[in-house]
Amino acid sequence: MDFVARTKAGILIPMEMPFTADQRAFVHDAIFEGRLRDESEALREAMALWEARERTRAELMLHVTKAKKSLAEGRGRLITDLSMRALADDVHRLGMARLEAEQHCSSLRSF
Repeated sequence: MDFVARTKAGILIPMEMPFTADQRAFVHDAIFEGRLRDESEALREAMALWEARERTRAELMLHVTKAKKSLAEGRGRLITDLSMRALADDVHRLGMARLEAEQHCSSLRSF
């Protein structure tokens, strides 16, 4: 499949994107079934999906970089098995205290 790509400088360059035999069969099935108009549309869809994945990856990497910087500056919380157990214990303790308080309040309202 031949197509033209534009560089960052705006220069158009021809590119060749050969499909494997399996890919070509999938594309031709999609064209036959009316899901695609032609091979170019399949390539545009594939590129759009790739671009979305790369944008998501870049966003994730930005968050990872920020998290590492935060840890290096002494902010944030280091997550370990022990700290997760402690967090779970705290959540359980607070949940039980809240449940007890709610049950106590509802028993007072019933009088």
